[in-house]
Amino acid sequence: MHRRAFKYRLYPNIEQQHALAIQFGHARYAYNWGLETRKAYYKEHGKGLSFYELKRMLTDLKRDPEHEWLKGGDSQVLQAKIEDLDRAYTNFFEGRAKYPKFKTRKGTQSIRYPQRFKFDGSRIYLPKVGWVKTVFHRPLEGTPKNVTVTKTKSGKYFVSIQCEVQCSTRQYGEGEVGIDLGLTHFAILSDGRKEDHPQYYRKAQRKLKRMQRQHSKKLVGGRNREKSRVKLARQHEYVANQRKDYLDKLSCRLTKQYHTIRIENLNVCGMLKNHKLAKSISDSGWGTFGRMLEYKAACCERIDRFYPSSKMCSVCGYINRDLQLHHRFWTCPKCGTEHDRDINSAVNIKAAPTAGVAGRNKPVEIVSDGSERRSTRFGQRSRKPKAFTLG
Repeated sequence: MHRRAFKYRLYPNIEQQHALAIQFGHARYAYNWGLETRKAYYKEHGKGLSFYELKRMLTDLKRDPEHEWLKGGDSQVLQAKIEDLDRAYTNFFEGRAKYPKFKTRKGTQSIRYPQRFKFDGSRIYLPKVGWVKTVFHRPLEGTPKNVTVTKTKSGKYFVSIQCEVQCSTRQYGEGEVGIDLGLTHFAILSDGRKEDHPQYYRKAQRKLKRMQRQHSKKLVGGRNREKSRVKLARQHEYVANQRKDYLDKLSCRLTKQYHTIRIENLNVCGMLKNHKLAKSISDSGWGTFGRMLEYKAACCERIDRFYPSSKMCSVCGYINRDLQLHHRFWTCPKCGTEHDRDINSAVNIKAAPTAGVAGRNKPVEIVSDGSERRSTRFGQRSRKPKAFTLG
């Protein structure tokens, strides 16, 4: 058994939108209150509050006359936010995320109902909201466990239903493939194929500039400014959906063709500091693509980011220290092989050592006296690997 999410579009009426806004606001306040309480408690006592202690304190807070308005929110939604805060702290202490931040109303709003929700044809019942019209564009499978309601910046409502379903036997391809991610071509495979880069943001940039220019001229606080903000948010959302659709289809196609997929563990956050390439890197979605391969592929292996996949000759193992970023083709001075930089990198990624096989295929480095030696710097990890930091 495993859990799978099914996402559908919600169409609440005006009254239900107001009720959902109350739930969003109360849940956001509970999260921020819990974060502030934990920070103050640690500063005073030198230790943190446990999950159950914070839940009891939230129940006592609702009895306070100054906070009776919290009773307007569903109790389980508020408790779920305290659970989200505890998970955020757990991820921080285990090195998977940064320190929790306070939530604002400007971003995407979300609440989770752990129980007491119902389904009736084309409707779903949410506590303290009522029966909301839902478009079930695909059948719901398994046993529903919880429901998450989300409102995007463009004003659209979605519901994600997490269900417990039986594990299905999925058909995977055979063989291995190495993938080198790039900007001219999105993905270069070790078998020589190149996937084009769609560049959805680049293509929509002219339209986005015009809409942003119109939005900046609207009176702050006026109706027309809010209308232009929604239009601009919808255009950004459209570009993001285009990118996600492309990455979803490409990752599905690759997982059906290959059993083992190898990619580089890129430091995308560090690469974005290069302001000449930051826009193109952000438009690529490398992090999302890597996460999709992680949960879709039968076996997805990550190669150390310091492995010299581009500088190493895939034929003899010579490492070209003089290779620059603008050199798209180069000739190996030892064996004379002419390399396409991207294809050569993909071939090396396919044959590179992983965490489970630390000593296999260590690159050969040519030293000053002309002799060869196996490099230990690139063949093994110099520090403890983090959990999939691509993006």
